[in-house]
Amino acid sequence: MDDLAGAKAAARAAAFARRKEAHEMAGPGTAGRLSEVLAGYRGVPLSGYMPIRTEIDPVPALAEAAAHGPVGLPVIVGQGQPLLFSRWEPEAPLREGPFGAQVPMVDDLFEPDILIVPLVAFDRNGGRLGYGGGFYDRTLERLRAVRATLAIGFAYDAQEADGLPTELSDQPLDMIVTESRILQPGC
Repeated sequence: MDDLAGAKAAARAAAFARRKEAHEMAGPGTAGRLSEVLAGYRGVPLSGYMPIRTEIDPVPALAEAAAHGPVGLPVIVGQGQPLLFSRWEPEAPLREGPFGAQVPMVDDLFEPDILIVPLVAFDRNGGRLGYGGGFYDRTLERLRAVRATLAIGFAYDAQEADGLPTELSDQPLDMIVTESRILQPGC
């Protein structure tokens, strides 16, 4: 394992522990700030995610957004491939996709302009540490090559790190939303 991979593995392990504790302590309303942000983008096609493990839950904010425009969920096509996005409606039937993520039962693909990105850790510079598969990095790179695409990291406050090990292929977040704050990298 090279130094960068080792640093990422160590940062990921520490962040998982912080996220687990934050998740256990979380009460209702953790998506309130995300709803505030998305209210400024009514009708803009966006994608969120169905939470797995101890991820913060964006579903209440996604349900609100779905009343105003298209909302989708990521669909993993295969190892090394960018994500696709399938339209989602509240209460629509879901099926289990790879890694236990829930995806729409019927694929209705579209390309979002905003991605709400799950993460393991973030820093104030817009750095993001995910699970290590590179799905969101490849996807954001592909989408941003065609048009402006807003990447909003959604996490618990406790997932913040002072600095994360990054590499050139890591796509930065444009905004980070937590249960209590809205952060603009570089501000």
